Amino acid sequence: MDTPDGPAPFSGGRRHEPDLRSMTRINLRPIASPMPLGFYAVAIASIVVGCFQLGVFEEDAHRAVAFTILPAFVLQLLVGVLAFGARDVLAATLMACFSGTWLATSLVLAFDPPGGAAVLGVLNLAFTVFAGLMASVARAKRALWLVLCVAVPRFAVAAAFNLSGAAWLGSLSGALGLVLALAALYAAFALMLEDMRGEQVLPIGRSGPAHHAVEGDLSVQLRNLERAAGVRRTL
Repeated sequence: MDTPDGPAPFSGGRRHEPDLRSMTRINLRPIASPMPLGFYAVAIASIVVGCFQLGVFEEDAHRAVAFTILPAFVLQLLVGVLAFGARDVLAATLMACFSGTWLATSLVLAFDPPGGAAVLGVLNLAFTVFAGLMASVARAKRALWLVLCVAVPRFAVAAAFNLSGAAWLGSLSGALGLVLALAALYAAFALMLEDMRGEQVLPIGRSGPAHHAVEGDLSVQLRNLERAAGVRRTL
């Protein structure tokens, strides 16, 4: 490619590419934070499943529970897509995986296939490991980290219940599900208040990059943008 000053010079048989940064424009589209919706979906689905495991509903209510938590799959999938667009890979990955877990749980509850409980047990165990790994890198986002710290024991106990069938483990899983719902409700409400008032109202505990992303100026938001997925050539 020739430059305005003439042909691009050769070096070792290859042309030096001109600096195109002055001719490059990257457009960003601000969006509302999808995280309150994601946390509210976690809370509502956890309450329904927790109440079912605690015996609040009849034993034959499994299909009604399945249909009730199915919308959480759609809502959290939407949140995951929007979070990817907002360049938050941590939140996007968590919400998308939560979405898939709700879908699998609702389908097994609705159709009650042979061996479904054991399969759900393995799924919950895998999600426990995933949530633990996510928690290990999410400390800068304390609200998200809090939800993950409660999700790890909840899904671990749910896995043990699905694999063993012990009734007391089902009750413990249900109780931990309600605790998870409370943590998610707090995170959703705190983030919603912050977004509406333009300042932190309830403690969220951001630190490091997460704190700078909210408190920093525009130059902080655009730092290293040329290396972001969707701008660079490969993922």
